[in-house]
Amino acid sequence: MDKKQQFDFWYAVNNTELVATPTSRLETFGDTVVNYHLVCELMDSIDKVRIREGHLKALKPEIITPQSLGQMDLEDFGQDARQYADWLAQHADDLKILQYGFRIQKQEIKEYVVTDHLDNVMDRVKAEVGAKDDPLSAILVGVDSPWEVCLLKLMVELVQGSVKGNVLDIRQQENAMKNSLLENIERGFLEASRDPSKINALAERLKQNDLWDKYEDRFFALVKASGNRG
Repeated sequence: MDKKQQFDFWYAVNNTELVATPTSRLETFGDTVVNYHLVCELMDSIDKVRIREGHLKALKPEIITPQSLGQMDLEDFGQDARQYADWLAQHADDLKILQYGFRIQKQEIKEYVVTDHLDNVMDRVKAEVGAKDDPLSAILVGVDSPWEVCLLKLMVELVQGSVKGNVLDIRQQENAMKNSLLENIERGFLEASRDPSKINALAERLKQNDLWDKYEDRFFALVKASGNRG
């Protein structure tokens, strides 16, 4: 990255203000669509303000572990945003963002320029968004170029605000699945103790779920008991 490109994305990051962020966190087991309003003053005009409205779609996190860092795939974003993502990848230990393996899509719905002071424009945008009472709405004040970096900064903030709850959800799901599996294994032992024809199926189930070592002694005790009964 040359010095100008580095300046451009850091300029965008440092001059982006999140005026209103979603009250709901990112989904743990599904996609999340954030509805954004990005307000930017035009650099070469007085009292000219550009408003961009659109959607940011964050696909569900795939694997969240401290040992596994994913990659961020930015669909439809420009080069400046990709350079910012590269910087995030190099500092993932600090930002805790790429543990998600997110792919982020942006969809632009509407873009228009108005002639008014920025404060007046912001008051109207806030009133409009507030009237919708949308828990996944966001309002940003940013730069007109590279404006996509402003959206990426929003997603960074949302990920950081969601990670704690997402990790808790995933752990609860993993525990529920583990308990369900162990209950299934217990039923398998009980059924095999009553019907020796089910012993081979039990062995396959243990191996498929990487539980053979844990239950090996108990399994051979079952086989032995079944043979003695025969």
